[in-house]
Amino acid sequence: MSNIQEVLRTAKKIHFIGIGGSGMCPLAEILHAKGYSLQGSDNNESSIVDRIRALGIPVMMGQRAENIEGADMIVYSAAIMESNPELKAAKASGIPTFQRAELFGEITRHFDNCIGICGTHGKTTTTSMTVQAMMTAGLDPSAVIGGKLPLTDSYGRVGTGDTIVCEACEYVDTFLHLFPNVSVILNIDEDHMEYFKTMDNLILSFHKFAALAKSAVIYNGDDENTLKAIEGIEGKALISFGFGEGNNYRAENFEDIGGAFTKFDVVYNGKLLGNISLGVPGRHNVLNALAAVASAMYSGAEFDGAKQGIEQFRGAGRRFERLGTYKGIDFIDDYAHHPAELRVTLEAAMKLGYKNVWAVFQPFTYSRTAMHFDEFVDVLKIPDKCVLTEIMGSREVNTYDVYSSQLSEKIPGCVWFNTQEEVADYVIAHAQPGDLILTMGCGDIYKSAHMMINKLKD
Repeated sequence: MSNIQEVLRTAKKIHFIGIGGSGMCPLAEILHAKGYSLQGSDNNESSIVDRIRALGIPVMMGQRAENIEGADMIVYSAAIMESNPELKAAKASGIPTFQRAELFGEITRHFDNCIGICGTHGKTTTTSMTVQAMMTAGLDPSAVIGGKLPLTDSYGRVGTGDTIVCEACEYVDTFLHLFPNVSVILNIDEDHMEYFKTMDNLILSFHKFAALAKSAVIYNGDDENTLKAIEGIEGKALISFGFGEGNNYRAENFEDIGGAFTKFDVVYNGKLLGNISLGVPGRHNVLNALAAVASAMYSGAEFDGAKQGIEQFRGAGRRFERLGTYKGIDFIDDYAHHPAELRVTLEAAMKLGYKNVWAVFQPFTYSRTAMHFDEFVDVLKIPDKCVLTEIMGSREVNTYDVYSSQLSEKIPGCVWFNTQEEVADYVIAHAQPGDLILTMGCGDIYKSAHMMINKLKD
């Protein structure tokens, strides 16, 4: 029996360090619904903190050792440093202390049907689509999502059934803590190589996640690396999706319904189930929709109910999220941060008929920027205009000696700035009615979008 399993069985009060994080909030909501007594702390007031307090869970502002008093289990997010006073006090006190990933895994053990959705690209979108498809099909899943689902205005939900739909992240093998009934693999691309080192190691981690599934693996049958990952997986249903003829779920008979938006038929094992008109752009979202249909139907949903949810889906928070139109200029914010994600997002945007598409991009981590430098240069030539911020290093030190100015030099017409304020000033001074401003990156580039919108409002 795992340590956390035993502790969670007897714990009376659980303290969350960093409870306002998007990954912590849904776990707190699920435990609260199961009757646990919770408390937490955070450094900033936010809409998530408001949501948690509305459930009757006390949240203290600031990180102080005395905050953990009365707790007999401590959970902390990956963003919490070892020097955090609450974490130090917890470890010194001997109170059982666990990372968020461990708690997440233990929670999934308590659901008969855990759908874990992994992949280098598209996890949040597909998890959100799947939850929405299940809900409109009459199912009542719990969920843990990496982005905000507009339907529920939250990063997760507490359902009444035995199903939980989870975004399963491969970073530092986090997803190997989960207990999936169904493992969904969307794609496997070179990323987080500072941890995995080689593609073989990365593919092996996805193989391990597929092997964890109790009942089924739903996978992209068109993706070469995914096919390598499922080699040798036996004793469970193998369900493929894609465009190729050999797939169980296929998209056929594409019809353009306005620029980058698509209508297509869904065929299952040669039988036409019906068609779907997507409300999110790009061919990559056709694959995401197929994965969502396959996951929902495997969990008992009827196609027509799942179709309704997918057609109503307009994107998760920060996934091609429309922020509005101001002075004739459209604003969309997107989480894309890997060259492959940038490419599909920018190619979709370029088909939407704007005068100019502005890519305002914040590179994230020095390692990714250095390892994919030429790919970033290539893909950032796609839009009409490109503006860069300095690289957001996050957890890294710039031992790679890489800078946004080096990218900018290789991209015709590209400019770069140190601060988001400078970026906002430049773009607003040069953008015209009929343009699209697309802020991109997984850091805090969305702040730049809101700065621009506020400048236009003023």
